[in-house]
Amino acid sequence: MEINFDKASFKDFENIAGKDANEAAYLFFQYMRYKQSKGQMNYRLLSTSHSGPTMEMDLPDNPHKTFISLVANDYLNFSQHPLVKKAAIEAIENYGVGAGASPAIGGHFWYHEALEKAISGFFYRKSAITYTTGYTANSAALQAIMKKDDLAILDSAVHASVIEGCLQTNMKTFPHNNLQALERILSVTKDKYRSRWVVIDGVYSQDGDLAPLDEIVKLVKTYGAYLILDDAHGTGVIGATGRGVIELDALYQEVDIITGTFSKTFGHIGGYVVASEEMTHFLKYQSRQHIFSSTATPASACILKSIQLIDEEPIWMQKLQKNILHLKTGLLSLGLDIGTTASAIIPVKIGDMNLNAEICNLLLQEGIYTNQINYPAVSQKNSRIRMSVMATHQPEHLDKVLNVWEWIIKKKELKQRLR
Repeated sequence: MEINFDKASFKDFENIAGKDANEAAYLFFQYMRYKQSKGQMNYRLLSTSHSGPTMEMDLPDNPHKTFISLVANDYLNFSQHPLVKKAAIEAIENYGVGAGASPAIGGHFWYHEALEKAISGFFYRKSAITYTTGYTANSAALQAIMKKDDLAILDSAVHASVIEGCLQTNMKTFPHNNLQALERILSVTKDKYRSRWVVIDGVYSQDGDLAPLDEIVKLVKTYGAYLILDDAHGTGVIGATGRGVIELDALYQEVDIITGTFSKTFGHIGGYVVASEEMTHFLKYQSRQHIFSSTATPASACILKSIQLIDEEPIWMQKLQKNILHLKTGLLSLGLDIGTTASAIIPVKIGDMNLNAEICNLLLQEGIYTNQINYPAVSQKNSRIRMSVMATHQPEHLDKVLNVWEWIIKKKELKQRLR
């Protein structure tokens, strides 16, 4: 089987007919070298500084250059907050660098217990379970909750961790934020499964748009299903106090399960599931990736400070919102398509995979570090440059980004090509 490297995506190498894993790996290696030679590959770039509005990177043809970074989901830049770092250092000094065991047999420490209480209280609930990553929080919890007699009903734009978590159950998807399609599925599946769980994001990671949560809650309750909300990208960004999409209509008690991550707004690593006391207790003993994995390190105690800072220092959310408005307004004034984003994720939709990669490389050459998002992360016609805004970006950073985009529009004749 021959693969046209100019038209190929990562998806084409997942399961190549007639090729075993070693042969597929060789082909994929050649593909990556080809794309690199054309300046169309900016993944796994080597960063030599911390997460922040600017980053130093060591590139083969441009070592030790400082770039304006629009790739981090560290929205409030709490990974660099002095009080958060101090909390991590103190925990390491007192407890070391590892937990030493899985939670059921010696690896459950005070900071794990405190974190469960803090994150559940943050959402005005009483119980939570934590995981070592946000990805695992979704995949592990969903695998434990839904089996072959149940049904997962997924928005088509949910995160890959949700899809993985539902591989052991029945799945149906509805077009992104299409409530008529969701209602149709809820209607035709009523009384046909042991349980039905609608799974959505609060803020969607590729478009940056929001779920119409209030309307979805009504539909789910009308048809006797359950609702799981993953608001990894909304927490600390959306809502008057940063509780995410759930805060917009105060639906804290109406969502059955809330999932999220500590790796974005909270600036560390890990994930959580907030649910009823019975459900979280069940997951602590039935969720395999939790019970058979060592627990988070003592450094995760720093998340306790991050959670407090959301309320104690609202200035960071205010700065973030100001920066979001600055960049969105500027991109729209240039005539670029940023879709329906309402968050710190701002995509510029290009629609052609190769052009998208070229533009990403041009941005990099001009000192702007962004992400090219192509198929299969999005559909082939929806390739885009994704940019994430931080509270610590300065106006001059964002102005430079806009100036470079203006230059690219002229250089690549984008307005004509994107009509």
